[in-house]
Amino acid sequence: MTQLEAFAGKLMEDAKLPGAFIGIAKDGEMQYAGGLGLRDLEQQAEVTEDTVFGIGSITKSFTCVGIMQLQEAGKLSVHDAVVTYLPEFRTKDEERTKRITIAHLMSHTSGLPSLPTLYYAMRRSMEIDPAVKENPNNSVDLTAHEPIDTYEQLMAFIASLDVELLGEPGTEFSYSNDGYALLGAIIERVSGQTYESYIQEHILEPAGMKHTVFLIEDLGEYDNITTLYTSKKGEEGKEVFAAPLWWDASSMRAAGFIKSTGRDMLAYAEIFRTGGLVGDHRILSEDSVRQMIGNYAGLEPTRHYGYGFMVTPDFRGGTLIEHGGAIKGVAAQLCIVPEQGITCVILTNLDGSPSTELLAATLNTAQGLPVEEPVVLYPDYAVSADTLNEFVGEYKSGEGEKVQVSLNEAGLEMQLQGMTFPLRPVKEDCFVFKMGTGLEKYMRFIRTETGDVSRVSFHFRQLIKQSDQDQLA
Repeated sequence: MTQLEAFAGKLMEDAKLPGAFIGIAKDGEMQYAGGLGLRDLEQQAEVTEDTVFGIGSITKSFTCVGIMQLQEAGKLSVHDAVVTYLPEFRTKDEERTKRITIAHLMSHTSGLPSLPTLYYAMRRSMEIDPAVKENPNNSVDLTAHEPIDTYEQLMAFIASLDVELLGEPGTEFSYSNDGYALLGAIIERVSGQTYESYIQEHILEPAGMKHTVFLIEDLGEYDNITTLYTSKKGEEGKEVFAAPLWWDASSMRAAGFIKSTGRDMLAYAEIFRTGGLVGDHRILSEDSVRQMIGNYAGLEPTRHYGYGFMVTPDFRGGTLIEHGGAIKGVAAQLCIVPEQGITCVILTNLDGSPSTELLAATLNTAQGLPVEEPVVLYPDYAVSADTLNEFVGEYKSGEGEKVQVSLNEAGLEMQLQGMTFPLRPVKEDCFVFKMGTGLEKYMRFIRTETGDVSRVSFHFRQLIKQSDQDQLA
């Protein structure tokens, strides 16, 4: 593990990452529990396998486990229409909306574009957070809408928007926090209990996840909890500072608000390593686990999206099941290679930290490979200058993400958050770019039926080319 620790230490130093937990288990037994750096810089408090971190969108897989359990109990089918359980759910395209199923929400293929709902759902937290005032890093105006505190308010907000669905349900992948919030509402209505209590009773307790909660105050006197950190641009580059207030969104907890520990998350990962078991407790049937890693939407040439997980079916002789999570003060990763008995977790206390690079190095170590072994290689692909020019433009999402694509003598480049990244073509309409010395990120441009470039799939969301749809600005 010396190589892994040295590699992680260098990454953490470069990123100014205060603390991280790296965990590796084999066949359910902890092989490595690395608490690196500090959970609190001021108190010089160390990280352990029982330090509580945020896990962000890894929460989505818990939501899918809950849905699959309700399907096993005969209370719903993932192929049921969403409006069967949420008759208030509407968009401007009523007929298509009626065809959106629970499975479409789970696989991010409902056709819902990225919407600003999450920010309004987090508005109460963000408005009292000094870190937001010090470093306002999103382009969504919080005051543009009242706080969205309930599922009913969330559905009313979606119904009020003048946005087009991206396509027929099941045909277009675009990561949707709103879709997962709706899954939380379905769990509540079908189970007859709150989403949070359902997850607690049916997943966290039987899996023995003793320090996993939605709200930090639910930990009581337990104090092995990380301080959250974020960053801003200072005179001498990146400045990391403590931002201890945890953001919450009562109407969107099903999309990304669980807090957990390395030990607890490796216990949770057992569900997918074993085919549904954590120790002697059966959380899911083997068939439900198989359904969760099915191929419902292509992401990249070798990777697809299941229900709450990204899946690479042919990964070094096994199946790589993974998901990440990010929010203020949080960057986390979880992966499982069931055929090899491997589970890994990365938890960090700084948003924007290199958690994916840490996971890649950790997975390499678990598989006996050099820490810097590439996880995936993308071949070069020749594209004419005329074709490259078709991709030029500004692209935006309703969540505030914005990229500008331009063309110079060297080829395409992308401007993102004040930085410029060269784009390397790897397939028709597909490119990769590298942030710093990190892993290559994949992006795909999408064309209309007439062949015009109208969107780009970036960061798993579809961003709209602004000449085509300015209302998402």
